[in-house]
Amino acid sequence: MHKAKAPIDYNNAVITIKGLQKSFEENEVLRGIDLELYQGENLVVLGRSGTGKSVLIKVISGLLKADNGQIKVLGQDINAITDKQLQELRIRIGFSFQNSALYDSMTVRKNLEFPLVRNRRNLTQKEVDKAVETVLEAVGLSKTINQMPSELSGGQRKRIGIARTLILNPEIMLYDEPTAGLDPITCIEINELINEVQERYHTSSIIITHDLTCAKQTGDRIAMLLDGQFQRQGSFEEVFDTKDERVKPFFDYNFIQ
Repeated sequence: MHKAKAPIDYNNAVITIKGLQKSFEENEVLRGIDLELYQGENLVVLGRSGTGKSVLIKVISGLLKADNGQIKVLGQDINAITDKQLQELRIRIGFSFQNSALYDSMTVRKNLEFPLVRNRRNLTQKEVDKAVETVLEAVGLSKTINQMPSELSGGQRKRIGIARTLILNPEIMLYDEPTAGLDPITCIEINELINEVQERYHTSSIIITHDLTCAKQTGDRIAMLLDGQFQRQGSFEEVFDTKDERVKPFFDYNFIQ
């Protein structure tokens, strides 16, 4: 299955990264990263576990501070803004965590209401209810509204996690291993949802994964992270049209034909 082309504005970079470096003590994880994410684009960052993929999106969202380099998100320099400005910027960024990060003590409704009540204090209950219903419909789980997270499957939890980020209408989506731990059929459904979100909400997204099926189905562009740097970028076919011995085993392991 090949991804349908979404409209992308290659003259408008919503994220620009130059010379990004990040180390943890003696472990140099990111070694001079340069990257741009364009308006309306789904960019997949591929790499083995431990290569710094999740570190990258945590730096982008301000959850981690870079050692060196420039990170501009929606026109703002992450290293130069105040804590208040960073909080305001984060509202414009949806972060889909690998474990869905739902509150187990809250119903699906309350999980979805939480970010709205916290960040949109001027909304009426009727407006909150409408927003909850809209995002649940968007992820195909309207009937789960009064269920607890423990009653949901892994795929449903992932969808609700995505719905909770969408409820604030983010301009950028950051997906951290969206298909991790899911069965193949549910993986395909999540991949389709990522593409639907791009089309319906006009988001620009970075998708962190080591799943080549996810990369092939969701990515407008692929960037492969090897040895702390982006070694290959382009379409799925362009990235894997290589004899680089660091890349070929990655392809073979995922059994993509």
